[in-house]
Amino acid sequence: MSLSPYEPLRIPDFRRLLISNGALTLAREAQIVVVGWQVFALTRDPLTLGLIGLAEALPFIAVALYAGHMADRVERRMLAVVGSFGLLVSAVALLILTMTPGAITADRIWPVYVVVSLSATARSFTRPAFFALSAEVIPRELYPRAIAWRTSTWHLAAVVGPAAGGLIYGFAGPAVAYGAVIVAMAFSLAAIMSVQHRVTPAPPVEEVPLAESLKSGVRFVWNEPVLLAAMTLDLFAVLFGGAVALLPAFATLLNAGPEGLGLLRAAPAVGSIVTGIVIAHRPPMRRAGFAIFASVAAFGACMVLFALSRQFWLSFALLLASGVFDNISVVIRSTILQTRTPDHILGRVSAVNQIFIGSSNEIGAFESGVAARLMGVVPSVIFGGCMTLLVVGITAWRAPQLRRLRSI
Repeated sequence: MSLSPYEPLRIPDFRRLLISNGALTLAREAQIVVVGWQVFALTRDPLTLGLIGLAEALPFIAVALYAGHMADRVERRMLAVVGSFGLLVSAVALLILTMTPGAITADRIWPVYVVVSLSATARSFTRPAFFALSAEVIPRELYPRAIAWRTSTWHLAAVVGPAAGGLIYGFAGPAVAYGAVIVAMAFSLAAIMSVQHRVTPAPPVEEVPLAESLKSGVRFVWNEPVLLAAMTLDLFAVLFGGAVALLPAFATLLNAGPEGLGLLRAAPAVGSIVTGIVIAHRPPMRRAGFAIFASVAAFGACMVLFALSRQFWLSFALLLASGVFDNISVVIRSTILQTRTPDHILGRVSAVNQIFIGSSNEIGAFESGVAARLMGVVPSVIFGGCMTLLVVGITAWRAPQLRRLRSI
């Protein structure tokens, strides 16, 4: 008997998690646009955009393993509440800095980096908590469809958030934009607090030292060649191929302003939404290995063409296409992770996954900023897209288990 694509949505706590995660994502994506444009408008230096990514990546990666350990030891709902509250406090801090004369200037950007670092620390706890909690509230046979809905919701928020952040910034200024971010984060916090599922993960039969517990997630991923290859492919492809951090510079090249920046930032998510909905309505993939390599290669090609484009709507379309291909690999990787990981270490393994994602996204943003300073904005993105294609070739050669992967 085939299951309905909408079966996960019939579970109340899963709906509450979707709403909470969606509102939080909307707020964070809007905040990224506002922070990026605010900093770039002051400095006109692409390296400062990379430093924002570095300020987010370092604390996020440093805390991620411990956050995963906590997600397997304490009530996951409460951990998500605490992390969401920390993100709300960080948004309030950015509003205060913006409204305080002289707090942020072209020569005084460091307070923004500090707040971004605090926000990343809070986010490192919310991610494994949300991920593991969503796996708790739904039956295992619904995982692929639930992941598709979760990624579609995430990307819907990632469409609305950047567009809203850019439009509000353009018409009302950064203070009002940060105020809207705070409202969305408060709504997210209320939604996660309404979740009824409150089970604390069962402790192991024999309590192990903290260091050994942290290593267990890394050891599990290392011993799962298909999962390790999928994570590594995503890590290096996005590390080199992502152009999101440099979008304020491209928006300036395209004479698009903060409103255009919001649309460009939202474009990949538009494509991802379409992909997620299609996957949710389709039967399980029969050639998952081929699909993940083909989609990442197409993502890299889109980045090269985007760098060469000088027409706003062509650039928008290429970013949209990149989102289509990126979400295919995201759904495959997430499904592999949830279906192959035992529940009692899901928090720690998802934390390892978040380190890979955080390294590719935030460290990738820093790499993009440094490359843009050394090579120029356009050549750096062309170089990154070509490196993505090279990564696909090397991984396909070195990871035959993933290449031959069929149904998931």
